[in-house]
Amino acid sequence: MDTIFLDPEYIPGTVQIIGQHDDDSMLIKDEKGTVLLPQPTSSPNDPLKWSWSRKLWHTLLVCFITGFTAATSNDSGAASDGLLEELGVGYDVQNTAAGVLFLGIGYWCLFISPLGSLYGRRLPYLLGCILGLIGALWFGRIKNVGDLICSQLFVGASEAVAEAYSQVSLIDIFHDHQSGSAIGIYVFATSIGTFLGPLIAGYIQIGQSWRWVGWWALIIGGGMTLCFWFGFEESYFPRNLVTASERGQTTLDDTNEAPLGAKGSEKLDSKDDSIPDRASSGEGSLYEVRSAIHPAATTESTNVQTNPKVIGWRDTQRSFRQRIQIITPAPNLKGWGIKQYFQRLWTTMKVFGYPAVIYSGLQWGAQDAWLSFYLTTQEDTYGEPPYNYSPTRIAVMKVPLIIGASIGCFYGGYLSDKFVHWMASRPARNGIREAEDRLWMMLLNCIISPLGMYLFGIGTGEMWSWPVVYVGLGFIGFGWGCAGDMSMSYLVDAYPEMVLEGMVGVSVINNSMGSIFTFVCDMWMDAQGITDTYITTGSICAGILFLTIPMIIFGKYFRKKTTKQYLAFLRERDSLDE
Repeated sequence: MDTIFLDPEYIPGTVQIIGQHDDDSMLIKDEKGTVLLPQPTSSPNDPLKWSWSRKLWHTLLVCFITGFTAATSNDSGAASDGLLEELGVGYDVQNTAAGVLFLGIGYWCLFISPLGSLYGRRLPYLLGCILGLIGALWFGRIKNVGDLICSQLFVGASEAVAEAYSQVSLIDIFHDHQSGSAIGIYVFATSIGTFLGPLIAGYIQIGQSWRWVGWWALIIGGGMTLCFWFGFEESYFPRNLVTASERGQTTLDDTNEAPLGAKGSEKLDSKDDSIPDRASSGEGSLYEVRSAIHPAATTESTNVQTNPKVIGWRDTQRSFRQRIQIITPAPNLKGWGIKQYFQRLWTTMKVFGYPAVIYSGLQWGAQDAWLSFYLTTQEDTYGEPPYNYSPTRIAVMKVPLIIGASIGCFYGGYLSDKFVHWMASRPARNGIREAEDRLWMMLLNCIISPLGMYLFGIGTGEMWSWPVVYVGLGFIGFGWGCAGDMSMSYLVDAYPEMVLEGMVGVSVINNSMGSIFTFVCDMWMDAQGITDTYITTGSICAGILFLTIPMIIFGKYFRKKTTKQYLAFLRERDSLDE
């Protein structure tokens, strides 16, 4: 078949999230009337049906590895003076190592992207833990430049899992109307690690030695590895297969309509006698697209556990040992899955053709780029005349960044979820949510984030009083939390069944940007001076953020134009005939 959904009005990211009529009572909603997307299945393994205690433990582990790997990826700056004095490793070489770290994050993230959908989520996390232990051990035993660069490559690779799989692991257990809050939790954990890590590492360097930055990472990382090995449950769930089975489809291609609840499928709610029969018989979409609403499973529905002939999938209750096994093979895994790995790696490369991926990557990438500038300025400029800050005082400069990032994550996460719900609840919308609704709240950050760059950079170069500089850092922190949260949440809203691959694309873009700007950071500031450098970077920051305006205007047009591309992507990725 040439298309997956024949309804010409179907657009990913345009969905009805608030029930409006009595005839949509077949849909599962929460107590406030919000439609639960995706609809929970009857499977005992559906992570959307986990208890709150299981979800909380899962979230804590995801946040811990996210924050910890972010901390270890940014704590080498505390060892900069020790590396120079003991081994003669200059600051330029250290910046090169930081650039290699960014490359390790972005491109290892790309290489491991197929693993989660072929072998389960646990394998990438465990690989990340092991790579982090190697990087920490190598950092503690650095003897030359090569050791430094190699250790940072492994440390970067260990953070790659948090760049893609952390968001997916949270999206696995929460519904779409909670996606902003879920991504906000991820960005908050990243912020804590990014800004608190160097602060703690600074105290370690003062109290023990710079090598203990690596040793403590090894000790804590070892404990984290044990927690993940024995306590992190598998959240991979082949929702499209389970849903198709529950609806009585004999193959994944048994489809000829847009899914219930998708904009443009209002005829499925009509009183035509043929329509209810089709809905109750379980016919509908090829995929459990999160932007689509499917009928709730009932006791009369075809039960996947009792009818294994339906598309060959049998979903039975997994024991705890099965939930923590290293590999959970996908239903369509063929042999060792080597061919499928490379097929999916190639498929993942196609995400760079989606404007929403490019937009999100640029927004999050800009935050990584500016990170190199203001952290380098703190470590280098404030430790020398005329400031002569002590290492402790430099470490304390991370506090306003943490405060600002916390506010930004709350604004871009929880409050943006509320805003999106309010937009959909207006009479003119009839409960319909557009993916671009969230971006309206990004406009505030278009002012605050560049202003923070100006206040901190110009204030540092011109020696303004410290409150101005600290307010600037707070604004920068707000921009970090807000831009990352809302841009990635927008991507989840726009292409909800492409979360993993979309986040991989974002990671490649943002870490490539971070690597490039890290390589040129020192040379740029030496050539232009601190004041002019921050005027330039602040203006670039504003330019990137103001790309939000054309995305608000043309975002739906881009989604409409990429609908066939998106659905073909899902069919290629999830085919049982690989």
